[in-house]
Amino acid sequence: MWHNLRQLPRYRGLIHSLVVRELKARYRGSVLGFFWSFINPLLLLLIYTFVFTVVLPGTRPKETEPYALFMFCGILPWTWFSSSLSEASNVLIGSGNLIKKVLFPAEILPIVTVLANMVHFFLGLPILGAFLLFYQAPLTPAELLWFPVVVLVQLLLTLGLALILSALTVHFRDIKDILANLLTFWFFATPIIYPMTFAPAPGRTFLNMNPFTHLAVSYQEILFYDGPFGHWKWLLALGVASVGLFFAGYFIFDRLRDSFAEEV
Repeated sequence: MWHNLRQLPRYRGLIHSLVVRELKARYRGSVLGFFWSFINPLLLLLIYTFVFTVVLPGTRPKETEPYALFMFCGILPWTWFSSSLSEASNVLIGSGNLIKKVLFPAEILPIVTVLANMVHFFLGLPILGAFLLFYQAPLTPAELLWFPVVVLVQLLLTLGLALILSALTVHFRDIKDILANLLTFWFFATPIIYPMTFAPAPGRTFLNMNPFTHLAVSYQEILFYDGPFGHWKWLLALGVASVGLFFAGYFIFDRLRDSFAEEV
């Protein structure tokens, strides 16, 4: 494992090329092309804003106003997270020709999936920035310094889960269908469309067990809420756990590596 892990930096050129290829392939033949990276999160935001302001008005607490900005702070990173896991669960099966090549490092496929979706996340940040300026969000330089830390923790968490899912799905194809339903539950079990304080005490205990809760709350405290970033201890604890999850994910992937060519 450690030998293969040390080889990863050598493949950075290949990873870069595959990420660029993935981004170009996603919108090949599309009229709007890369603009969908901006339009998709915007459309998602408009749908939820319509539901909670027109269909279900008065169901949200005042602390989430302006609600569109509150929701966007969580939906944008969630889209990166959920899309990465969904695509990673099928990436080895869909790349059988590459897997069967002896010298091809299979672990870079889920890594490329996560990084390509991270690029889409970054492309959505200008829209989030425009919303922050429009609503005059109370941003402070000290809190914004935490933003790259939150992104790094999310990257490690997503990479660890993507490695595990991609390896296990090769042997247990049902995981792909289970994951689709699990991600729907996971979304509503994360304080993205409601604040953490909205949940009752037993519910908060459950939410605290959800790792994405601490990412969503961190983004909201840095970008939306006024006041100091008070969730940093949870974020750092999640960062340590995410490092461990990444190594555990790589270990599982490495143990199953030899069986991929036969199963895909």
